[in-house]
This record gives sequence, structure tokens and C-alpha cells, in this order.
Amino acid sequence: MTLRIGLIHATPLAVAPINDALRAGLPGAQPMNLLDDSLAFDRAAPGGMEVDFAPRFRTLADYCIAQKVDGIIFTCSAFGEAIDAVRRNASLPMLKPNEAMVEEAVATAMPIVVLATFAPSIPSMEVDFREAIGPGGRMPELIGVHVPDAQRLLGEGDAAAHDRLIAEAAARYRGRGRLLLSQFSMARAAAAVEAATGEKPLTSPESAVAKMKRILRS
Repeated sequence: MTLRIGLIHATPLAVAPINDALRAGLPGAQPMNLLDDSLAFDRAAPGGMEVDFAPRFRTLADYCIAQKVDGIIFTCSAFGEAIDAVRRNASLPMLKPNEAMVEEAVATAMPIVVLATFAPSIPSMEVDFREAIGPGGRMPELIGVHVPDAQRLLGEGDAAAHDRLIAEAAARYRGRGRLLLSQFSMARAAAAVEAATGEKPLTSPESAVAKMKRILRS
């Protein structure tokens, strides 16, 4: 039977990277894409960090479940608390956007350079790392790097400029720690980052699909 994977997005920029990763990492799996692009706008608005987005994510997840998905991957890294609330009583595997990538990063035992084109992703990533470490665990050094304008340029169709800005930012932190691209939409810049730094960055889509594959086949 064909696997069906629910993919829940808060920005259209995340759709292609996770679908590409799904085709490469779980060939034959059927993606089910749900997008509410008002989520990212509302999160970035004044007071957006204090808004409870859990009901909206629960509605999206419930729709996926009703369509008989085998697992769900959320793709926007700025909504960790809302996604946690949805997962508490989950009846099937649900992955937060960055949990698999964070697990890989922690295993390196190195400082982590967290590159983000959406600024609210950085504090959300810090929460993800604390959850991965657990109580009493040693938190790695996190170096948050916001890359302004890159997301806007990608949304305007200038993917080359988006990738270049991220690669230039990564090059400034070469040798400072393990490079991590904190948003699904940034995965397309991985090759440019590697060319600029000589280091292959961790990306959310690749890590998330690999973990979902392990879960579903265990």
C-alpha cells in the first residue's frame, strides 16, 4: 500500500523543498500538502509571538488524519509550541519541522550556527534544542544568524539571490560550528552554502524525511 504523508505548511516557500526531499528519501510516497500562508503573516505581526496558534494547526492536522495519512511533517519552524500541543495526543507519527535536524546537530557535539531567513525561527530553534537535550543536558552553543531580505527575494522569484545571501552569511561563520539551515525554504541553498564554505549544512527536509522513513518502517 502506498504511504501517504501529510505536509502542513505556513508558507508556500516550504512546499517544494519538502516534496523534493520526500521524492528522494521515500520514493513512491504520496504527499498531501496543506497550506495556510496567513500563519506566517500572523506570526510576524505585532504581538504574533503571544498568539495561540494550536487550534489552527489542530484543524489542519485533523483534516490530514481524516484523509488517512500515515504520518505528518510540519514545515514551519516558528510554531513549535502550537505543534507540541497538537502532538500530545497524536494517533500517528507527527514530526516538528526541525526535530530530526536538531537531533543530528546535537550528536555532533559542536557549536551550532543557526542560519534563518525568518527571524522568529531563531528563538523557536532554541526551544527545539532545549527539548532535544532534555532536563540537565548540556546545551550546545547556538549562534543565531538572521539573513535579512533572503526570504523576500525568494518570494519574489529571485532564488539565486536568496541562495547567494545565505551562502555569504554562512561563509562569514565558517569554522565557527556546524552549519544549520533552520527553515524548509532554505534547503535549496544547501549547495551554495557547501560551495562557499566547504561544509555540507544540515537541512530540515532531508533530516525530517529520513526520520519519518525510520519511524514508518520500524
